[in-house]
Amino acid sequence: MTSCNTSSENKPVLVITGPTASGKSALAHTAAKNLKAEIISADSRQIFRGMDIGTAKPSAIMLEEIPYHFINEKEIDEEYNAGDFASDATRRIRSILEKGNNAIVVGGSTLYIEGLLCGFADLPAKNPQIRRELEKELKTSGKNALYQRLQSIDPEQAATLDPSKTQRLVRSLEIITITGKTVTELQTAAKKRFHSITFVPLALSLPRKELYERINKRTDEMMASGLLAEAEKLHNLYRKDKTGHTFNALETVGYKELFQYFEGKHSLETAVELIKQHTRNYAKRQLTFFRNRLDVKWIAAPRDKESLHQLAHELVHHFFCH
Repeated sequence: MTSCNTSSENKPVLVITGPTASGKSALAHTAAKNLKAEIISADSRQIFRGMDIGTAKPSAIMLEEIPYHFINEKEIDEEYNAGDFASDATRRIRSILEKGNNAIVVGGSTLYIEGLLCGFADLPAKNPQIRRELEKELKTSGKNALYQRLQSIDPEQAATLDPSKTQRLVRSLEIITITGKTVTELQTAAKKRFHSITFVPLALSLPRKELYERINKRTDEMMASGLLAEAEKLHNLYRKDKTGHTFNALETVGYKELFQYFEGKHSLETAVELIKQHTRNYAKRQLTFFRNRLDVKWIAAPRDKESLHQLAHELVHHFFCH
């Protein structure tokens, strides 16, 4: 463990983000082991119990080695959003720093990272009439029509989601209708430091082809590790009645495709290929978001254990030892 004399008032908080499968978790964990550090997980799905393999949750050994926050803290049927995380994570980080420990934030959930670093705009409350009209239009015209409208009005916001994210799609159009301003305009106006924490946001970068190869390989490894059985258990618990009701937590790549397989909508082979495709699409949206909406320093992702340990060592000594 590295010992560095940094007072709690000016301890930096590393934020390690980037697209899925870029190696964020391994880097954060290795860096945390070199410090007296605790890890804040900025992954919107790892907070839910039972979603382990499909969310690439830290292993039991990793959880024993390092104190982790926002892992296995909620049930799947509980609601939790980026605003909740921004508030809760800020409090936890302050508590960690006050104890004299270091904190490292790691994760790729775009709104979680943005909310923590920048705060959120004061968005209007839901308008039942406008929402009903949008949801009616969603049923009659389809999600693609609404998505195309958002693309024409607020292309930056549209680039951070896709037509399947109907809740965010409807909410974005609702905000535009109520305020006359785009979500991007409102969020840009709200970007200001709202607390005294010194964040150092870093994003891992690697060639697109290599990233996609990692995604495909990791999907195969997840299937070999028992993702099918994990998804079936969740399907039996939460979706087997086929009432149409679903929980937002389960609208997650890796699970929803397997749920469709269980429901006879396509073969297992097709489900696995869809997981790979949808994960690649998600990574592309993450990259768009980080480049357009956040001020992050891009660094080359480690490609092997040697470069992983070297990068972790460099980060620790550059930001924590003076």
